[in-house]
Amino acid sequence: MNRWQIGDVTITRIIEVEAIGGTRFILPQATPEAVQPLRWMVPHFATEAGRLIMSIHALVIDTGSRRIIVDTCIGNDKERKIPSWNMLQGSFLTDLEAADYPRDSIDTVLCTHLHVDHVGWNTMLVGGKWVPTFPNARYLFGETEWQHWSTTPQEEYGDVVEDSVQPVIDAGLADLVAMDHKVCDEVSLFPSPGHTPGHVCIRIRSKGEEAVITGDSMHHPCQIAHPDWSCTADTDKAAARATREEFLARYCDTDTLIIGTHFATPTAGHLKKDAEGNYWLKV
Repeated sequence: MNRWQIGDVTITRIIEVEAIGGTRFILPQATPEAVQPLRWMVPHFATEAGRLIMSIHALVIDTGSRRIIVDTCIGNDKERKIPSWNMLQGSFLTDLEAADYPRDSIDTVLCTHLHVDHVGWNTMLVGGKWVPTFPNARYLFGETEWQHWSTTPQEEYGDVVEDSVQPVIDAGLADLVAMDHKVCDEVSLFPSPGHTPGHVCIRIRSKGEEAVITGDSMHHPCQIAHPDWSCTADTDKAAARATREEFLARYCDTDTLIIGTHFATPTAGHLKKDAEGNYWLKV
């Protein structure tokens, strides 16, 4: 678990999975030979041998008056076509409660997009039925994102919408929002399309301080150095690259804390550029 303070806002990371390897199928250009020269990534984000380290985690934003969970990982008991994600039996909810955020205390669920590893704990299996995990929360789904996935099956993963999104909508707990939606004074969304049509990043501001949660606009810090490295799951690779390049230019050499949705421990840092014009992440 990591915690960061942005003004009066506390951001807490709840890990579901963190492991070496497992990212080559989504970042095929990130071969060990291509990764090894990126020495700033060792030891946190890559091994000496150039193997990537990845994380799947949720982030709780606590403003003092709001408790917002961002991206709910893979989830337990779900049939998935990726073997390591299939029928998980993890301790996510126990870990969430240990961080002082029991599931009934969450008032908002935010999904940067509706891919399999960002919606899993939206629901839980109770009596053979998928029910919302956070019964006291409003679930905020991007309207553009929902329009896409309500008609486009994620066949390579499993029945993602059917077990992790539709039950929330059927329970009347979902709100479809714009890509620039303001959640509260401290938390807002901004568009970052390309990985999916309605993908958003999350901006947190308080007392003159700022943080941004990347979602999958960047899967791994190696894409900071190589924004041209595309993810196999990007729906529009050109748009995803343009989003990364704009993001890097906007936040480089600023005080904004960048929190990666799949960045391994320590997960957050500040964007920098070296004398040759290469971007990197200072942690």
